[in-house]
Amino acid sequence: MDLNLKGKLALVSGSTAGIGLAIASTLAQEGAHVIINGRAQSSVDNVVAQLKADTGSDIHGFAGDLSTAVAADELARRYPNVEILVNNLGIFEPKLFEDISDADWQRFFDVNVLSGVRLARLFLPAMRHANWGRIIFISSESAVQIPVEMIHYGMTKTAQLAVSRGLAEAVAGTGITVNSVLPGPTKSRGVGEFVENLAKAEGKSFEAFEKEFFEKIRPTSLIKRFGSPQEVASLVAYIASPLSSATTGAALRVDGGVIKSAF
Repeated sequence: MDLNLKGKLALVSGSTAGIGLAIASTLAQEGAHVIINGRAQSSVDNVVAQLKADTGSDIHGFAGDLSTAVAADELARRYPNVEILVNNLGIFEPKLFEDISDADWQRFFDVNVLSGVRLARLFLPAMRHANWGRIIFISSESAVQIPVEMIHYGMTKTAQLAVSRGLAEAVAGTGITVNSVLPGPTKSRGVGEFVENLAKAEGKSFEAFEKEFFEKIRPTSLIKRFGSPQEVASLVAYIASPLSSATTGAALRVDGGVIKSAF
């Protein structure tokens, strides 16, 4: 299927690995011009070179911490006409509630929520001028089922749903759509390394740990396995495309059925 993305300028924040990289790669394969973002220049350069070789598309790089206003402003100065904004930048960290400091709460909000809010505010004027644009927040099933082991993370994912829906209301009647995507447990780089370390500490293989995880920790999963970054990216690519023009204000789940609700 041709998603009609050829020539569209897309920014994927936090896109040097995991879900972000899978999204960037999929958009590039569809012919979009993609801006890769990460904190380290070397990582950004490596991904830019890789995607140029793999897709032949026009790939740009921006190294900077997009949880800061300085970096976001510089990015918008360089690329003022972003048409597709994928707010993927995010952090997670298992921590007992009693141990989550004020600084932790602020850090998680700045990275997971305010980064996307700020970028949307910066790029929305150009989208309004063109009467077309796509803003996508990569949230999580943890937005709906707050994980007791990382409440601060769940809070930020719920906040993304509120921002996404509110912004969709704000651009009602235009050619701009705003949606959030809710992955379930996904074997991204960070999660994969975290799970593999836990499995090793318990003297188990990844496969044995995965089986036990979905039996005891996420028993409502219908696929009984970790999703792949590409499975998330496929949905995001469609939502980013002109073909998805009737889908806006939505919280779209690619969670493997973890959320036990038909709605």
